[in-house]
Amino acid sequence: MAIYPGAQFFASYDAGRGQRYYLFGTEASFAELIGYYKTQTGERGDLVFKDPPTQMFIGGTLARFREETMAFPPSVTVKDWTSGGSPGYPNPKRGAQPQRFPTVIMIVPAPPGTPAQR
Repeated sequence: MAIYPGAQFFASYDAGRGQRYYLFGTEASFAELIGYYKTQTGERGDLVFKDPPTQMFIGGTLARFREETMAFPPSVTVKDWTSGGSPGYPNPKRGAQPQRFPTVIMIVPAPPGTPAQR
């Protein structure tokens, strides 16, 4: 799964059934990330929330969701943290730069050994 160049890793969490999800912050705009992930996944993505803008990419080159072996569908979610005048998502690393990220990416890969969708 492609990670936007220059994105900073925040943390990963157990999603269950052998999956993890990974959070990244980036100084790139929401629009830049949407364009990047449209190209990477081969999908338009779905705007799942208008405010704050949150777009999900499921399908395309990502593995197909298998309910019997996965907790979440393999996906990329991009959220605009500057919506409504917010200064952005606070950097979880104290004293690190930037102090805030305009956009956050959540990546949920398929469990290890799952074939990619074609």
